[in-house]
Amino acid sequence: MVSFKVSVVSTSPIDGQKPGTSGLRKKVKVFKQPNYLENFVQATFNALTPEKVKGATLVVSGDGRYYSEEAIQIIIKLAAANGVRRVWVGQNGLLSTPAVSAVIRERVGDDGSKATGAFILTASHNPGGPTEDFGIKYNMENGGPAPESITDKIYENTKTIKEYPIAKDLPSVDISVVGKSSFEGPEGKFDVEVFDSADDYVKLMKSIFDFETIKKLLSSPKFSFCYDAMHGVAGAYAHRIFVKELGAQENSLLNCTPKEDFGGGHPDPNLTYAKELVERMGLGKTDSGGEPPEFGAAADGDADRNMILGKRFFVTPSDSVAIIAANAVAAIPYFSSGLKGVARSMPTSAALDVVAKNLGLKFFEVPTGWKFFGNLMDAGMCSVCGEESFGTGSDHIREKDGIWAVLAWLSILAHKNKQSLEGSANLVTVEDIVRQHWATYGRHYYTRYDYENVDAAAAKELMGLLVKLQSSLPEVNKLVKGLHPEVANVASADEFEYKDPVDGSVSKHQGIRYLFEDGSRLVFRLSGTGSEGATIRLYIEQYEKDASKTGRESKDALSPLVDVALKLSKMQEFTGRSAPTVIT
Repeated sequence: MVSFKVSVVSTSPIDGQKPGTSGLRKKVKVFKQPNYLENFVQATFNALTPEKVKGATLVVSGDGRYYSEEAIQIIIKLAAANGVRRVWVGQNGLLSTPAVSAVIRERVGDDGSKATGAFILTASHNPGGPTEDFGIKYNMENGGPAPESITDKIYENTKTIKEYPIAKDLPSVDISVVGKSSFEGPEGKFDVEVFDSADDYVKLMKSIFDFETIKKLLSSPKFSFCYDAMHGVAGAYAHRIFVKELGAQENSLLNCTPKEDFGGGHPDPNLTYAKELVERMGLGKTDSGGEPPEFGAAADGDADRNMILGKRFFVTPSDSVAIIAANAVAAIPYFSSGLKGVARSMPTSAALDVVAKNLGLKFFEVPTGWKFFGNLMDAGMCSVCGEESFGTGSDHIREKDGIWAVLAWLSILAHKNKQSLEGSANLVTVEDIVRQHWATYGRHYYTRYDYENVDAAAAKELMGLLVKLQSSLPEVNKLVKGLHPEVANVASADEFEYKDPVDGSVSKHQGIRYLFEDGSRLVFRLSGTGSEGATIRLYIEQYEKDASKTGRESKDALSPLVDVALKLSKMQEFTGRSAPTVIT
């Protein structure tokens, strides 16, 4: 057995290591600075209680982006020096963010060990490569992201750190081969176990969904399917789940080889960046020729996000979570005894609210950040949740889960098509399901405008103006009616604040809301998930409950409210932009 020594390295604080809701994200060149990663990891160890470190089992893996392999070896050396008992690594360092959550919650080692936490190496949907983004976040023993009480401690520790212990002479572990490497250190044995990235996750999915029913759908000549992993970590699961377990054709998988630079693309599953899938589904600017598949889906870099498409039809994430909630009990075995409650992030459309009201379900509106859902789930108050930024999930884990959402949709399609798969009846399509939902619950026309890498000072000024305007709603309504008399009056406006019903914590300044009398909304948020500059996100939602008007083009239905939002916020004046970077 190879033994290792522990040495203590002197260091000093490095500015800007404040983790956001999704951990610490910076350019690769920043992470490669001397002591940068080491400082942050040690600050995390110092923020945890001793039993979560000494003698503990930790998971270290991620989406496989550039610098991951090097980072994994550094974290292993730091873990060994801090007295961690064992580190679990997904083969090739690959574990999707939802799979990490599943591994923490479900996996039991040969010796009965259970993980108490994880370092996840991902910058989610941000590009990867030598000049692009890297990220790291810590997840707790419930499988969810570290709460603010921990991330605040981590940040404070980064400002005072003086040294870190490291096992410099610990040999690098071959993470491409499944197996266990054992070492002996000053505090005893230390193991690194490399395991199959997909096993635990696939087992969990099979306990939630009826794979046989989905298999019947996928094997039907009436049904066709396409899944785009965008060269992210979802590729490590796609072949196993969709082809091997469910019998889909090999050629139904697009970009399913994980690459450290995501094939040079931007692994964000939306209509702008998932170009190849969008073309194949008949939603491109030009006709791609041939009949598009009935169902298409895409994942982001770490496979926690999803985009759902029908043939020539886009399903908004806000509609997607509402439709899953409305059909979960009938279509998904895991929910057959009922839903405990549902929740959405504040900027997400109110489509889920209407479903909750109609079905008599507990409903929660939370700030952006999956940890808020996690609290509700840990307390047994929420079963299904989602956010407009292509994140959907349930209480099976404590992260959003892209492949889970795809399997949920396939389950709903299989349920709705039980009869039509056999005889000559037409297939119930994705579009049919969505339009039927609108006819029942009304339609929330919805769009999001992202203004990326905006000057931070200008962005703050814009938000300041919007807060100021809230104190004079008669003036706001005068402006609204002057622009578009057909737009309803603003009934109320505020800065969203959330008091957690579980732990009583209060989250302030979570976004600026203008709520209209007819149920429509404007929401403005400053987002910090980019690695440079500020991003202004503008959410525009027009509610229509008249079934005869739910079939309008989204652009036409939203146009007056978009105009109101841009004029009210003086968007062009503050940002210098005549158009957003991305429209979703």
